[in-house]
Amino acid sequence: MTEERVEDRLKKMVVERLFMRIAPEEIDETRSLVDEYGVDSVSLLEMVVGIEEEFGVAIADEEFKLSLFETISSLADFVKSKMEA
Repeated sequence: MTEERVEDRLKKMVVERLFMRIAPEEIDETRSLVDEYGVDSVSLLEMVVGIEEEFGVAIADEEFKLSLFETISSLADFVKSKMEA
């Protein structure tokens, strides 16, 4: 069994935590989470908690940048870098 991609795990987490009415696989990894999927500031905080729980990483206040949460791809790159650290 192959390990699930970080991107796929992020999509599932986002859909579940934000109660989105779309299937995780319908999220385009390159589209803006804010502009395309309606993610707002409250949702971003929920995503931070979800990432910390799902991936076992801590996101320090000084690391938080809106640009990291632009797309699933940018978020996956950040999570991968945190997991390697």
